[in-house]
Amino acid sequence: MTLLAGDVGGTKTLLALCEDDGQVLCQQRFASQKHPNLESMVAQFLDSIDGRPRPDRFALGVAGPVASFGTEQYSEITNLSYRISSTSLSARFGFSQVRLVNDFFAVAVAVAAVARGAALPGLTITALNPAAGAVIGAPIAVLGAGTGLGEALIAFHEDQPIILPTEGGHTDFAPHDEIDLALWRRLAQRFPNHISQERLICGSGIVTLYEFFCDKYPAQVSPQVTDELMRAGDRAAVISRHALMRTDQLCELAMARFVILYGAEAGNLALKSLARGGVYLAGGIAAKNLALFQDGIFMDSFVNKGRFAGLLRSIPVYVIACEEIGLFGAAQLGVQLLRDSQRQAQKDGP
Repeated sequence: MTLLAGDVGGTKTLLALCEDDGQVLCQQRFASQKHPNLESMVAQFLDSIDGRPRPDRFALGVAGPVASFGTEQYSEITNLSYRISSTSLSARFGFSQVRLVNDFFAVAVAVAAVARGAALPGLTITALNPAAGAVIGAPIAVLGAGTGLGEALIAFHEDQPIILPTEGGHTDFAPHDEIDLALWRRLAQRFPNHISQERLICGSGIVTLYEFFCDKYPAQVSPQVTDELMRAGDRAAVISRHALMRTDQLCELAMARFVILYGAEAGNLALKSLARGGVYLAGGIAAKNLALFQDGIFMDSFVNKGRFAGLLRSIPVYVIACEEIGLFGAAQLGVQLLRDSQRQAQKDGP
């Protein structure tokens, strides 16, 4: 038998056919916005695996909250017009088992394995404060900015990880200084009922920050950057590239503020969970802009919690780079589905 693993995000979706031990046989990347629903991607992927055993189970992480109604799980993707149902997937593709989890639940499954020494293909880990050491068995916080802002927590019971999914990216944005206050007022005009962390700590948030500084310093707006942004499919990538190359001051200001806000929220999550086991930054933005996270601004913001600055200095912070980390976590959940069904079969007897 084989299993299907999936990582469904607002920008991309990864699907992989895996052995029952989670080893990937083949995988494919899809542009989420170019497909009307998840089912169309699954159908296309399954059509491409001729000659291989069709998967019996499907485990997938989805970028949104997962709810249950009886035996059915369903999710509406936060930054897509997708509604995913475990019952519908089973009925259409013949899966005996389908499990949906929040995408950062799947990432946290993989991080828990990495924290215990597992090696993932293509994974790199960079410590932002190498002098700090992780406490084995202590809680771990995981967060990552990409299309949105995902957050999850990991606790341990007798060395076994317990994943706590959250929607922490949608908690309130709190200003810290005059620039943040001006940002808050600007965002309050667009979102009068609620301004979340995710409005700024994500890819579109980088664009929001750049536009804010353009309005603040109009004389410094670069016609070249403006032209690039008009033609770009990923405007945040243009801004971060200029910031990394130090070729545009407003791009540098935008990314510096992004890193400051990211550090503050990572510190919030570390305090709420007492994450002495470490804080892991997943998501593509930190990994692709690592130099901007290593110059001290992120850590200064992370520890800037008054009387608890000393505690936060003792917590290690890591940037993890691995595009398939959520897919790896989903594959491990698929393996667990098989183990659970085997244990149930043994209980039920012949």
